[in-house]
Amino acid sequence: MILSNIPSKEIMPGYHGKLVHSENMSIAFWEVEKGAEVPEHSHMNEQIMHVIKGTFEFTLDGVTDVYIPGDLVIIAPNVPHSGKALTPCKLMDVFSPTREEYKI
Repeated sequence: MILSNIPSKEIMPGYHGKLVHSENMSIAFWEVEKGAEVPEHSHMNEQIMHVIKGTFEFTLDGVTDVYIPGDLVIIAPNVPHSGKALTPCKLMDVFSPTREEYKI
């Protein structure tokens, strides 16, 4: 599989993702527009977010921090979280189990 051959999908406004799924996990490679926001939500999936490029404000369980390239955030299942791209960003999210709703 070649990442550049995977079509990008705008999953939510300003979040363009290339999505890869296996039996037990999903990986999302995001190109995020400056100012794009993910409203507070939670899900049953465990998630790890990796900031590859840009500056991303992220709130996890009521605590807000700003993350830069190389930073990782571990998000336990069912914990509320939200985010906003302070600059154009590249992010990678890994989810377990598979994010079925992203199989669109």
